[in-house]
Formats: sequence, C-alpha cells, structure tokens
Amino acid sequence: MRTIKGPGIFLAQFLGDTAPFNNLKSICLWAEALGFVGVQIPTWDSRCIDLQKAAESKTYADEIKGTVEDCGLKITELSTHLQGQLVAVHPAYDELFDGFAPASVHGNSKARTEWAVQQLKWAAKASQNLGLDAHATFSGALLWHTVYPWPQRPAGLVETGFKELAKRWLPILNEFDANGVDLCYEIHPGEDLHDGVSYEMFLEKVDNHPRACLLYDPSHFVLQCLDYLSYIDHYHERIKMFHVKDAEFNPTGKQGVYGGYQGWVNRAGRFRSLGDGQVDFTGVFSKLTGYDYKGWAVMEWECALKHPEDGAREGAVFIRNHIIRVTEKAFDDFAGTGSDEAFNKKILGL
Repeated sequence: MRTIKGPGIFLAQFLGDTAPFNNLKSICLWAEALGFVGVQIPTWDSRCIDLQKAAESKTYADEIKGTVEDCGLKITELSTHLQGQLVAVHPAYDELFDGFAPASVHGNSKARTEWAVQQLKWAAKASQNLGLDAHATFSGALLWHTVYPWPQRPAGLVETGFKELAKRWLPILNEFDANGVDLCYEIHPGEDLHDGVSYEMFLEKVDNHPRACLLYDPSHFVLQCLDYLSYIDHYHERIKMFHVKDAEFNPTGKQGVYGGYQGWVNRAGRFRSLGDGQVDFTGVFSKLTGYDYKGWAVMEWECALKHPEDGAREGAVFIRNHIIRVTEKAFDDFAGTGSDEAFNKKILGL
C-alpha cells in the first residue's frame, strides 16, 4: 500500500478576473497558503495554460511546471472536461455546447468535433511534457437524450451509439498510450459514460483499451443512488484519479432523482462542500488506500450554498485529515513467534 497524495485542488471553479484568481502564479500562491500541495489545471482557461504550446514546446511546459513548483505545489493532472464533452454531441445540444468551443467553430458541429479531438491529442503530449501520468476528461454523449426509455428505444440504438463513441475515442486513446498517460473519464450524468454499466459497454467497444481509465467522484453516484463504495471494488484497477466532492440526496414527496427542473439550491440531490454532504469519505479513503490507489486526492468544489473560498479553506483540512498514512508494519507484530518451513509443517502436523 501507499499513502494517497494530497490535498490537491481543481482550479476550474476558482479562476476569475480579479486577484488572486486571475493568473496561474497568484492562484497557486493562494492555494498553497490554504494548505494544498497540488493543483489540477483546466486546459481551456488561458489564464492557466496554453495547451497547444504546452504540447509543442517542452520549454514552455517546463516554465508552467516551474511556476507551480516555485509556489510550493505540484501539478496533479491536466483537465479537458469541456473539450472532451465536444468529442460527441447530439444535435439537440449543439447550441448549448457551442460555448465550450471557440467562435470559429460555432454552428459547425463537424469542425467543433475536429477541434475537440485535436485538443485531446495536444493534452496527451502536454501531459507527457509536464511529467504527468493521468489526465481528466468527459466522454461526451450521443445517447443521453434517450437515457429514460420513453419513447421506447429502437432495437440496436444503444449498440450503434457506443460503436460510434468508441470510434471517435480510439484514436485519442492511442495517442494517450503513445505518450504514456492514462485517460480518465469522469463518470457523470450528461455523459454516455455515467455509471458502471455504461462504462463497461464503452470499454468493450474500445477492446478494453489499457488507457481507458476512470476519474472517481462519489458525489455523482450519491445523486444517482448508486453504491459508490462497492463501485471501488468493481473498478479499482481502472481508477487513476479521484475528485473529492461531497453531495446529498434528500428526496421528498414532490421530487427525487430528476429534480423537477429546479435549480441547484432546490434540488433533492445537490453538491455540497466537503463535510456538509452525505458521502462516507472515511470509507472511500479506506477502500482506495486498501486497493493501493497511487494518485492524488483533488478537491473539486461545487456547492450551491457555501462561499467557494470557505469551501476551499475547509476542504484542504478535510482532505488532509482523511488521507491515511499507511502503516509499515502489522499491528500484531509484537506477538509474532517467528517461523520457518519446518516449524510451519510441525504446526500443521505434517
């Protein structure tokens, strides 16, 4: 076993136009002062990184890495959540998701997909240049509008959808493999990969690709009423990243999982700051540690109630208090009697 690295913080929800949140150095200094030791960088935000330049210039990548390390931190991973979403978009969502891409490809779904695929390929090389071995993304979705089977799904629809999704992702997975980086899908509502079963269907279509890995975030499973602890038992070998995010699900006589089109404050299921929700993080950290998870514990803050700066300050302490420093000896070693093969055979009556 090994001790989980952390606490880290995903910068996406904290970046802004005012100091200290408006450039990489100042936000890293802010994070370090709160007690974080790692930062996960969103690659779509130019205040943090120029993704193409990081892929094409090792010198520039070293500069980015140096900026972070000069602040007393390490880069945990890069993220292409927004770009990954655009690898596969059903036309019903075209206008909503155009905002994730540059204006030059708005209204042109083919060009937008090509842009997204290139972004992912640059992310693979940029991760290698930065010395990283895991990367975070979304799968995108072609089937999400059919997640509830009414009207009845035509026979073969799901099969066709996952074949196409795999066709789009295989070249990207191969690029990550060539660069020695695991591509970790955040299993998330709105994506075709939104639970264990859908992930397995995708994995089968990409021939169990060794780089098709997982970003584990229990908050999304609380909102689906999925057993997020046994999920680790099923998929621990593929879990290469970990978002530490809390959530709660409080169904009423008026609404449940689907939320009744309400905003986040008024939904039965909603994300919360660490320690304010229902996730059993003692169980989560224990299982991941027991399965020898080698990555980072990275706080992702999403809460409809608490101020983000308070969530970050409390989150650093919360994660540090949950990381288990693994033992180097068995607790009952003091009672050991020593052994050899002859002694063992004697005990067995052999």
